[in-house]
Amino acid sequence: MAILRFNRLPKNQQYTYKPRYWDPKKEELEERLKRIHTMKEDDQDAMKARISSGLRRHSYGNTSYRRQQVIRSNVVLFGVVLGLLFITFLLLTNYLPRLAKFLETGGN
Repeated sequence: MAILRFNRLPKNQQYTYKPRYWDPKKEELEERLKRIHTMKEDDQDAMKARISSGLRRHSYGNTSYRRQQVIRSNVVLFGVVLGLLFITFLLLTNYLPRLAKFLETGGN
């Protein structure tokens, strides 16, 4: 008669494949060549690849360009904040006394 085992389940079989040789430089070269060939074509996917590579090149390759853009953005932001503070100051100096007088008289 067979012995029933309820508490022991069979182990999962594992697949362990280890490649013998892998050349990451060769794989990277093949990937770059594949991208270049797709960029040379005249279809929509090639156009998307050219645009994305151009955007990547500007954001990663040229740090001085990015630095200039950040500085320009910060200057514009600083100018907008100063302008808003100046407008707020003008509005408060012109309309705050009128508002206080209006509230003291009770709205009459």
